Amino acid sequence: MQPLALTLGEPAGIGPDLALAVWSRRAELKIPPFYLVADPDFVRRRASRLGLAVPIAAVVPAAAIASFSSALPVVALDIEISAEPGRPDGSSAPAAIGSIRRAVADVIAGHAAAIVTNPVAKNILYRSGFAEPGHTEFLATLVQEATQKTLRPVMMLWSPELAVVPVTIHLPLREIFQHLTVELVAETGRIVARDLAARFRISHPRLVVAGLNPHAGENGSLGDEDRTIVAPAVARLVAEGINARGPLPADTLFSNKARQTYDVALCMYHDQALIPIKTLAFDHAVNVTLGLPFVRTSPDHGTAFDIAGTGTADPTSLIAALRLAERLAMADLMAPLTT
Repeated sequence: MQPLALTLGEPAGIGPDLALAVWSRRAELKIPPFYLVADPDFVRRRASRLGLAVPIAAVVPAAAIASFSSALPVVALDIEISAEPGRPDGSSAPAAIGSIRRAVADVIAGHAAAIVTNPVAKNILYRSGFAEPGHTEFLATLVQEATQKTLRPVMMLWSPELAVVPVTIHLPLREIFQHLTVELVAETGRIVARDLAARFRISHPRLVVAGLNPHAGENGSLGDEDRTIVAPAVARLVAEGINARGPLPADTLFSNKARQTYDVALCMYHDQALIPIKTLAFDHAVNVTLGLPFVRTSPDHGTAFDIAGTGTADPTSLIAALRLAERLAMADLMAPLTT
């Protein structure tokens, strides 16, 4: 199998720290081979600041596996990075964006088995003119540019305790009612069911669908959307042979007993999905993008500017993201992953 491509993320954040820390413990943790897409000199400076004796090997992707045991392989960006820990600068956005672009090009060309993305700072990207709402949407745009195929990515947060999918993602609450449709819910369910079967090797994925309103609308008395949007979407999925139930009240959907009855919960908006999984699995949940022609995972945390460069960032989520990316990329050989 090819190596994993790990993006730099926001260079002033903890992404570089985590990459260095994980490589330092590669044998102990049985980390799959990866290369970091970054400025090699920047990575050397960060390693020195952290007091880590990590040799850096500037390589092409094909040489990453051979180098991995003795040095951290870095595929060079043609961007000089000057950002200091906790202090984003003019090099931050070009480096973060360039790293993602190169990783996507590599995986599409077959040079990488999957992509693992370190966290970016969206406000820094937006100030540079970045037009996408977030990482997930940018990946879809890059795939469409490369393949001329339109697709819709789906964000899933996965952990052994719980897997959740927000049907709408980075939207203000007031805009959810304008975007939520029967087709959006149904299409999301189709993509989730397909990828859980194909990549997670769950033969008959069990989907539950949360209601939008309190108590799933109380049969229309607390809002009509669950009756007119969510329920018809669930019915459509069931008619297509997908094991789906809902709309169900979100306030009882995430108890230990309830979680044993499904493989993934589709939620109507961002916080409805992310609050329960971050409560249950804050340190080891993994962001997985479904609906792409390649595997992409990411640690489920932010840039943590306040601790960047201190060596105190917890690598648990990145370790989980790397391991899951390897397992999903080897889907044909993989045993079932269950929640």
